Amino acid sequence: MSELKTTARLAGLSYLGLAITGMLGFLLLRPMIFDPADAAATAANLVDKEALARLTIALELGVVLTQALAAIWFFKLFRLVNPVAAGSIAAFGLVNAIIILVSSAAMVTALKVALTPSLAPGGDVAATVQLLFGVSAAAWQVGMLFFGLWLIPMGYVTLTSNWMPKGLGYVLMVGGFGYMLSCFATVLLPANFGWVAELLPLPATVGEFWMIFYLLIIGVRPKAEADTA
Repeated sequence: MSELKTTARLAGLSYLGLAITGMLGFLLLRPMIFDPADAAATAANLVDKEALARLTIALELGVVLTQALAAIWFFKLFRLVNPVAAGSIAAFGLVNAIIILVSSAAMVTALKVALTPSLAPGGDVAATVQLLFGVSAAAWQVGMLFFGLWLIPMGYVTLTSNWMPKGLGYVLMVGGFGYMLSCFATVLLPANFGWVAELLPLPATVGEFWMIFYLLIIGVRPKAEADTA
């Protein structure tokens, strides 16, 4: 296997790791701990389901790790064909990793407060824990901006390099703009329009899994080998 295809496989594996840790930690386990409507329930869940809370935090740290690795491998993959796009993918991906790291730190602190009530300002454990989870949730919301920014140059270089299907490039770019619009929608629209923010990133989900499986199964087209020879 050529070095370029090896790099493509590593980028795909990192991206798959990002998808798995994100789905398990943020979409599946986190709602079992965090109740946005009941601060007391959130605090109780952290104590009663401590092992689950720790696993959720570990998976979130996995998001940070795999996002950083994916940013590096995508940079290596595309740097010869379009260094500006490759650098943009790496930069926006690393910023997103840092944002999720902030979320992880807030969750770690929330768990410590729940387990050691004396740490809570004024002794209000529930309010303190809920505030920290609110910071964590806000980090994910604003992180959508940079996740959208990461997909746009990825889609652009996919589209212009002809190393992968052009359709994939278009879907990634549309998905990137969807993530960015979703970020602003969560801020600008009333709560009862939350479904709009949830629908906007759907094209990105299609594009991301298409990219993951293309990298893992095919890697890059033969043209890529000729372009970098």
